Amino acid sequence: MPTPRHERIAEELRRAIDREEYAVGSRLPTEAELAARHDASRGTVRQALAALTAEGLIGSRQGARRVVLAGRRSQSFAELRSFAQWAQAMGRTATGRVVEQEYRPATAEDAARLHLAPGTPLLNVLRLRGLDGEPVLIERSVYADWISPTVASLDPECASVTQRLYEDTGLVFAHGEHVIDAVAAGARDAALLTVRRTSPLLRVRRVTTTHDGRPVEWSDDRYRPDAVSFTVHNSIANNALSRTTAG
Repeated sequence: MPTPRHERIAEELRRAIDREEYAVGSRLPTEAELAARHDASRGTVRQALAALTAEGLIGSRQGARRVVLAGRRSQSFAELRSFAQWAQAMGRTATGRVVEQEYRPATAEDAARLHLAPGTPLLNVLRLRGLDGEPVLIERSVYADWISPTVASLDPECASVTQRLYEDTGLVFAHGEHVIDAVAAGARDAALLTVRRTSPLLRVRRVTTTHDGRPVEWSDDRYRPDAVSFTVHNSIANNALSRTTAG
């Protein structure tokens, strides 16, 4: 079955935004210009633009041309998605490789974040993630004791731990809390991400839980800032972003 015309136009526009032919903050061509360029009706073009608006890529106001709000290399916190799911959604290939994996007694921080007793044996995983073969993310994850054995049995090059856990156990990562700041790359992180030592990295510390609030993991994720950025869409009616002091 052929892909509907408006979906093809939407995908062409996504790719143009991804290539930065339309940079964040720039205006898209008018509906009439897009209709002529794609040999389509303005109604079909409006359908394509509506899809991009729903995804948070573009915005508009009455009587004004659409403005690009975000590139697809940005990840939104409007929904909880894994790195691999985000990469797939924008047509990229995610990779993963376990660099180090071992059980360690839960530290005081582990115990507080995962609601466990200090000293509980927990699986610690250092994982290097890539985007189209380019290293972009280091994950240092600590898994709760009840899920640690399942994670330990996964293929070290599993591209999506989230997807495999869902397929194998039905586990759903339902809620996430994220703390975002910047840190300097140490020697090991610099070598893994092929950047200079002390280069700034975007750090996201997150705790994920099940639907009933049971902690699954907590992780310290460090991104190359030239490879990935994050977006938060809010309004006066709904603001999921809060500011806190560093710590």
